[in-house]
Amino acid sequence: MHDPAGLLERTRAQWARREEHWVFAYGSLIWRPEFDAAERRDAQVHGWHRALRLRSRVNRGSPERPGLVFALLSGGSCRGVVYRVRREQAAEEFERLWAREMPMAVYDPRWLPCRTPQGLVQALSFTLDRRSEACAPPLADEELLDIMRHARGRCGRSLDYLVETARALREHGLRDREVDRLMRLLQREGLLAAA
Repeated sequence: MHDPAGLLERTRAQWARREEHWVFAYGSLIWRPEFDAAERRDAQVHGWHRALRLRSRVNRGSPERPGLVFALLSGGSCRGVVYRVRREQAAEEFERLWAREMPMAVYDPRWLPCRTPQGLVQALSFTLDRRSEACAPPLADEELLDIMRHARGRCGRSLDYLVETARALREHGLRDREVDRLMRLLQREGLLAAA
């Protein structure tokens, strides 16, 4: 169990000491960052991968019918985007980012080395421990499809979240084989309009 207040203070202090303020985006932060970025670069992290394994009981599901959103789990690699926050806005943007990503203190914030075309940057990343109660086990396609058909929360359906993330990855030229497979599955099951 996280100590939310301690985690916030520790991460805020680490953020404040940074020369540059970067954030790694692998899911909805790509298509809805909700903070003002001075710069955006394509990026890749090693040792972590994007997985549709974070149970969402508020934003994309409910306590009775949890949805799923992407999390950054250990192992493999992940292509995404890094955003640089302006130094003069760093404190304010950190608070907005934290309120969005950490209302339930589910993630483990950490600084990950992100490879970009312009070089390596250290970016604040929100990862998920596989032992967390919020981490769903690997699901069979039938279970996943049931969630995509029925899970809905205050921000909409899990299905819409997956579709938006897939669209954003395509627009940025970022390939993810598992996301591509999931989109083919949704198409085959009639959950997407014919392309």
